[in-house]
Amino acid sequence: MSAFIVLGAQWGDEGKGKMTDYLAEGADVVVRFQGGNNAGHTVVVGDKEYKLHLIPSGILYKNKLNVIGNGVVVDPEALFKEIDYLQGLGENITPERLMISDRSQVIMPYHKELDNLYEIARGKNDIGTTKKGIGPCYTDKFERSGIRVCDLMKKDVLKEKLKTNLTIKNDIITKVLGGKALDFDTIYTQYLEYADRMRPFVKDISVKVYDSIKAGKNVLFEGAQGTLLDIDYGSYPFVTSSNTIAGGVCVGAGIGPTMITSVVGVAKAYTTRVGKGPFPTELEDETGEWIREKGFEFGVTTGRARRCGWLDLVILKSAARVSGITSFAVTKIDTLAGLKKIKICVGYKFEGSIIDYFPASLEDLAMCVPIYEEFDGWDLSIADARSYEELPENAKIYLKRIEEFTGVKVSIVSVGPKRDQTMVLTEI
Repeated sequence: MSAFIVLGAQWGDEGKGKMTDYLAEGADVVVRFQGGNNAGHTVVVGDKEYKLHLIPSGILYKNKLNVIGNGVVVDPEALFKEIDYLQGLGENITPERLMISDRSQVIMPYHKELDNLYEIARGKNDIGTTKKGIGPCYTDKFERSGIRVCDLMKKDVLKEKLKTNLTIKNDIITKVLGGKALDFDTIYTQYLEYADRMRPFVKDISVKVYDSIKAGKNVLFEGAQGTLLDIDYGSYPFVTSSNTIAGGVCVGAGIGPTMITSVVGVAKAYTTRVGKGPFPTELEDETGEWIREKGFEFGVTTGRARRCGWLDLVILKSAARVSGITSFAVTKIDTLAGLKKIKICVGYKFEGSIIDYFPASLEDLAMCVPIYEEFDGWDLSIADARSYEELPENAKIYLKRIEEFTGVKVSIVSVGPKRDQTMVLTEI
């Protein structure tokens, strides 16, 4: 039995989709535990490329159960669009392959409208959200006015809650934010249709996941976004609205911490982030642009260009601490091939001292000056490596430094987007 977590150790976009897909081969159940369709995972299988946002990456294996946990916020429109997309590519998405928690919060049209209007109202202080309604939906969850999947299944409950919520939301939309009111009948009719289609997929997933673990099955918990987008431990306020760290699994999937056996932190061989906020190792020069183009660093969900910089081991060490990471999966080491010199950040100069942790205050983070170690680069042959022994010597030195600084072993190395461009150094 193994219940292990795969999560992002940086600002997201680390390659979690590929890693989850790769590790899902040995899993029986794959569980998404937080986030929504603001996430974007790209998985390459053979000559096909799949872009996933809400459905767990294990869906590309026909004999795996995929679970959307109660910690996920579900946009029915996006859900069925993704199901139809996958079925168009030959994947038969059935209730035997996909389950949705009856406790998941439902994204409503007013959440998306509010998300957009709030961003406009913030002006130059906007957060840079995906405008998918994620934040407003989580707000309703904690305000205790949210509509859950189990409510969606009962038309009278949905009707009552929607009427109450829409009255309040329309006042905010029109009187505070200057938008146009949304129509009750249109939303109610549409969501009744969603409910009918969703019904076969809805289950108490906490029971299913718990029973699977107790039965000795392998369960993989898949995170969305990354550690530095965590609502508590990320670069607040430029974060997502959920807990992306390992602790989020317990509340987002309904199982206890003693059931988790290992935590895999996925990290790029360099660092990227999307949107605003301090970025100590950012490269605003030709090298940064070279990495962006070579690594095709553009968002799956938004299409926005990602900011690129050198690998920051302070971030990885912080991620290892808050999530109890037991091993790293290092991706896109092939992107750096061709650079003569490569740098790694091993600390920050801050107010006359050297620190090796990620500060809470953005103002403090903006004052941090990265301390670098320089390494010799490696050539393009790395993309052909299929074992650790075949890696260029300089790449091995680079990986060893990650282990030495963080105190966490590197268990997997990826040298490309395909499944066979993955080498396992230590079994998970």
